[in-house]
Order: sequence, then C-alpha cells, then structure tokens
Amino acid sequence: MMKITKTSPFSGVSHTLDIPVTEEQLQKWSNGMLIQNAMPNLTSDEREFLMTGITASEWAETFGEDE
Repeated sequence: MMKITKTSPFSGVSHTLDIPVTEEQLQKWSNGMLIQNAMPNLTSDEREFLMTGITASEWAETFGEDE
C-alpha cells in the first residue's frame, strides 16, 4: 500500500488514499504504459484517482451513481 495525495480539479481539495500500488507499477505508467495494464490490480475508482485526483464520492456527486 502506498499513500497517494492528489488535488481534485472539481473541489480543489487534496485527498490522500491508500492505494495498493508499487513504485514499479507507477514507473511503468509514467513511462507510457496504459494505467489498466500497469496496474491491473486496481479498481477503476483507484485508477481514476491516480489519473485525475477525483474520488469516487466526488464523481458520484458530480455525475450521479452508476446504474
């Protein structure tokens, strides 16, 4: 687990989440590998947070719940 802090572009609030990711996975993504290939163990919400800083709750508040 790694603590990742990102700032949401929606609210401007910084959030810190424990994400089950390794330095190696982050490096692969940083070097151009698609995030879903570099980190197949993560949920789509965890990947979204890494890419954008948007949490699952902010996404749901902004766009509504998935059906």
